[in-house]
Amino acid sequence: MKHIYEAGTEKDGQVLLLLHGTGGDENDLIPLARTVDPSAAILSVRGNILEHGMPRFFRRLAEGVFDEPDLIFRTQELKQFIDDAALQYGFDRNKVVALGYSNGANIAASMLFHYADALQGAIMHHPMVPLRSIELPKLTGVACFIGAGENDPICTPAESNELKALLSEAGANVQIHWERHGHQLSRTEVEAAKVWYEAQFK
Repeated sequence: MKHIYEAGTEKDGQVLLLLHGTGGDENDLIPLARTVDPSAAILSVRGNILEHGMPRFFRRLAEGVFDEPDLIFRTQELKQFIDDAALQYGFDRNKVVALGYSNGANIAASMLFHYADALQGAIMHHPMVPLRSIELPKLTGVACFIGAGENDPICTPAESNELKALLSEAGANVQIHWERHGHQLSRTEVEAAKVWYEAQFK
C-alpha cells in the first residue's frame, strides 16, 4: 500500500496509523498527527480503492451503504500491511494507535470489529458502524475515542451511539465527544482527541 513512514523521537513509542477520508491521501492527516503527538512515529496509508478518482479504503454501494465483502477483504489487507510494516521499519506492533477520519475511521472501526490485537487504540473522527453481522472480539484494554456530530448528516447521533455501545460491550474503553459542525472535523474536536490521547498513552 502506498504510504509514508516517519520514525518517532522515542524508541518503542506509539505509532500513529493515519487513515484519510474519501478523496484524501497519505499526506492529509500528518499535521493532525503532529498536533496529537509530536513524538510518535507515523505510518500514513493511502487507500487502495478509487471512487471517481478519489482514494478510499473500501468500496461502497451508495452513501452510507458499504460493500461488506470488500470491506472485510480490505480490512484484512490493511492488517497484513501493518504487520509487514512493523517488520520492515522495526516499530513496536503492539503500540499502533489508529487516527482516522470518515472513511478512514470506518476501516479503523472495522479492524477493531475483526481483530482483538490489531490496534492498541483508535481515534475515530465521524465513524459509522462498519458491520452488524459479526461478533466482536474481546477488546479489553483497547482505548477508543469517537468524534461525533450532533448534526452530522452522514453519521447520525444514533449511529455514533450504537458504535460506542458495540465497542464498549466488547470490553473497549470508549469516550465519545460531541460537536455541532456536521461531518466536518473541527479544531475543538482535534484538541479533545489530543487531551484524550495524552491521558491514555502518556
